[in-house]
Amino acid sequence: MSNLNPETASVLTHTTSRTASGGRAPQFTLETFSSKDFIVKDFIEELSDSAVPGSRKSVPASSQQAFDPKPLIRTFEHALNRLNSQSEDLEERENELSGAVRRAEAQHNQNVESLGRRLEQAIDRFQRLDSSLNGGDDGGSDSGGNIAMRIGERLEELDRQRKRAMDAKFLIECWQEVSERGELNILEDHRRSGGIVRCAEIARQLLRISARLDPENNQRANGVELNGNKRKTMAQQKHNTREVIEKFLENLEQDLLSKFDECYRRPNYDGMRDCAVALRGFSDGSSVIATYISQHSFFIDRHQLVSEELALNDEAWDALQDPDMEPPSVEPTLQSLIDEVRIVVQEESAIIKRAFPYYEEVLIRFVERIFQQSIQQRLEMVLDKANDLSSLAFLRALAASRAYITQLVEDLKAHGLTEHPEPVTSQVAATLDQQLEELFSRYFIGSSYIEREKKNLEELYSSLLLKFTIYHSRRRKMPTSYFGSLAQRGKELASSARDAYMDRLESTDLPASQKATLLRIAGVKDDQQDKKDIEVTDEDGRLSLATAKRMLKWLAEGVGRGLELSPGNETPKDVQNLLNLLLQQMGEIYLETALDAASDHAASQENSKTPPDLVHLSSLHVITTILHLLQQTITTILLPLCTPNLTIRREIEKSTNTTMATLEAKLSNILNLTLTASLNWVSRCLAQQKKTDFRPKDDADLMVTSETAACREVAAFLTRVAQQASGALSGRNLSLFLAELARGLRALVLANLLKFTVSQVGGLSVSKDMNRYGELVRGWPTGDELEPGAMDVLSGVSTLFIIGPEALRDRVRGAGQDAQELKLFIGRREDVSSVGVQSVLNGM
Repeated sequence: MSNLNPETASVLTHTTSRTASGGRAPQFTLETFSSKDFIVKDFIEELSDSAVPGSRKSVPASSQQAFDPKPLIRTFEHALNRLNSQSEDLEERENELSGAVRRAEAQHNQNVESLGRRLEQAIDRFQRLDSSLNGGDDGGSDSGGNIAMRIGERLEELDRQRKRAMDAKFLIECWQEVSERGELNILEDHRRSGGIVRCAEIARQLLRISARLDPENNQRANGVELNGNKRKTMAQQKHNTREVIEKFLENLEQDLLSKFDECYRRPNYDGMRDCAVALRGFSDGSSVIATYISQHSFFIDRHQLVSEELALNDEAWDALQDPDMEPPSVEPTLQSLIDEVRIVVQEESAIIKRAFPYYEEVLIRFVERIFQQSIQQRLEMVLDKANDLSSLAFLRALAASRAYITQLVEDLKAHGLTEHPEPVTSQVAATLDQQLEELFSRYFIGSSYIEREKKNLEELYSSLLLKFTIYHSRRRKMPTSYFGSLAQRGKELASSARDAYMDRLESTDLPASQKATLLRIAGVKDDQQDKKDIEVTDEDGRLSLATAKRMLKWLAEGVGRGLELSPGNETPKDVQNLLNLLLQQMGEIYLETALDAASDHAASQENSKTPPDLVHLSSLHVITTILHLLQQTITTILLPLCTPNLTIRREIEKSTNTTMATLEAKLSNILNLTLTASLNWVSRCLAQQKKTDFRPKDDADLMVTSETAACREVAAFLTRVAQQASGALSGRNLSLFLAELARGLRALVLANLLKFTVSQVGGLSVSKDMNRYGELVRGWPTGDELEPGAMDVLSGVSTLFIIGPEALRDRVRGAGQDAQELKLFIGRREDVSSVGVQSVLNGM
């Protein structure tokens, strides 16, 4: 047994014997096989080990003994008998359990059937009861349900009648007491017992009874004279019931207000609610609402701070009125007030809902008091301070304040206040919108707002362009012409705008800080306010892209404010007003003046005896860039804002197109004048061409190494013109200008060639010059504006002077329409009278 598995040995116990009579059958039970650790192999091995006698196990392995199977056979036979016995026991137990299961199923089926019958009986009884209560199928009036309902209604009616009877009895007793003794002790006792609400209702009913049963006292109380009979009747009465009741009501109201205040200080919301219900009958609760609002700590604390100084420092106020700086946010004390209002209204809404049954009315009065007293006072202080600084400071403060208070209103609506977490009621929302509108309505009467914006922009633009207009007003006047008249009109407009601006600076209506800001923008010192004393330089008279960007930025800021502040239906009209101002200031005063100056300079160079100074071309690049910015601003920003009003949109498009057409026409005129001046100088250079250039006399001139002097001078000049044009123009404008310049050069060169007699050697000089002109033009970015091979005609003409008669005949063969022009150039050959050349001419 020492070699057995301990786990198996615990459940399997048997002994073996070498003798048949002394052996015992293996002992095991059903639990042995039901164990989770049972393994068949281990079970067989254990049976085998138990069958081997102990003496055999102790024999050394070296000794050889014959195998004896008998112990194993006996052990397995006993184990098999035991297994058969246990199998029979297991089958018997299984049969017993199967019988118990069948009996339990039969009993369960009987129980289910019994419970089903009982459920059907319960449902049937319920249906009969329900039919009885609901009047049955015939709906009879005497059914149990209808009877019970009528009994309940009758009991409720009797209860109401009993209460009315008791109230009537109490009312009569009170009336008798007040009419006979002039007292209300019963009512006083009822009030002291805690029935304040009912006491107030009874007192008001007594007042109505007094008005009916005691009209004489009421008339006397109302100041109506009584006749003799009525005075006699009044003399018989001892007490004036109306005065007694009214005095009682006054005392009751004061007591209720005192109790309400006491409950408010504890706080006791249920007590506040009872008092509010009772006081609802006194002037519709206005007294209790006024008491609640006036005693609120917010108004008491804020009343003490109403004279608090504004919190912005000097740098913030300076930034507010500086158009080139980003405006600061809302003024700190106003921001603090609005933030506090947001918290107070949200928290107080919960208290109002608990303390007042008519909480919506109280909340509306509370909100109105906050907006009309606290916010309005602080807002006016901020805007008055900003208005004392400058128009721009006022507009910026107005926009920032409006945006912040609008956000307050939206936050309160979203919070829900007394309806939290749901949105506020429509009446409260309308009140908030109305209060917001009333805060700012005075600043948007009629066209007052947009006039402020226009006035602000006009002052800023006039300051920015002051030195520019002064510089150009001092230029000499040009001769009268169409464009000269247009220039004169522009000068008059700029002069009138400048004079109006100077008058504005000298007026006392302009705040000192705004005057200083405008002078700083204009670059003028305080002691140079007289326009005669203002010093200007050439730089002041030049266009500046930075200046144009500042003007557009200021306009964009004004348009943005208008979108926030003006009603939506006024936006197209406001945009039109601001755009007209921009077109006048930037278009007519700034760009047209610069174009007129450039045109004057270009015209002065047309017949110059020295190489024309084309310095005016440098300004064209800035002009075209500003024109592009202006057009893009109008197209992408301003026009879409006017879409709701098609009439105004068409007017804006018309005025914009007119301004652009005028500016582009002046620009084209400058380019034409520049072309004329350039070609005139080319003509002067070609006029210096020597006769010997194309008909050398000496043999020393037979070697042609370079172009003629006139050609070199023309090439150098046109190279400089092309460079200046490339720096001033771009795209199609540059291509058109250079293409026209090339055509003019070609025409002048060909015309100049017809003035000279060209020898065969001189033809080489002609060829050199023509090739140089062609190379010059081919280096220009003319694009598709100049037809391909436009300058090849020069090379073709130069060959007419080099080739012999036979080659010349082949060259002109098939000339067609160009034959007559070719004859002119052939006629300038030195050997034109020779037989060969004459035969060519005759053949053409």
